[in-house]
Amino acid sequence: MADVVLSDRVAAAGLGDRVTVVSSGTGDWHVGGPMDRRAAGVLTREGYDATTHRAQQVRASWLTECDVVLAMDRENLRDLRALGTDAAEPERLRLFGDFDPLEPGAEVPDPYFGDGDGFETVLAMVERTSDALVTALAAELRGTS
Repeated sequence: MADVVLSDRVAAAGLGDRVTVVSSGTGDWHVGGPMDRRAAGVLTREGYDATTHRAQQVRASWLTECDVVLAMDRENLRDLRALGTDAAEPERLRLFGDFDPLEPGAEVPDPYFGDGDGFETVLAMVERTSDALVTALAAELRGTS
């Protein structure tokens, strides 16, 4: 869900030529498959295109190739740190929730095993955090152009 929303916000802010959003899981359980139908349904109802998203597994090389790698919760953050190489800069690894304007540092819950309401709760968190993240990215990019 965060991939779809953040990509949408990046494009709407006119940053698509400078910011690339890549999404992955730390495990290989769903590689190649579409997102959960419940997540896709919530996104579609809210006007997002969830049809092109495909699951992939994180690559250790992203820890040095990407400017920022965001984890949705602390367990995933630990898993990402475990992939680290000597060249990986620790400040590149952050919680997505570090940018949450209402709950800084919040973990984004995984609604997969819960009821349908969890996906709507996650969407609200992802939308507000994506807005704040894109604002921060735009300010950072203005300072480097």
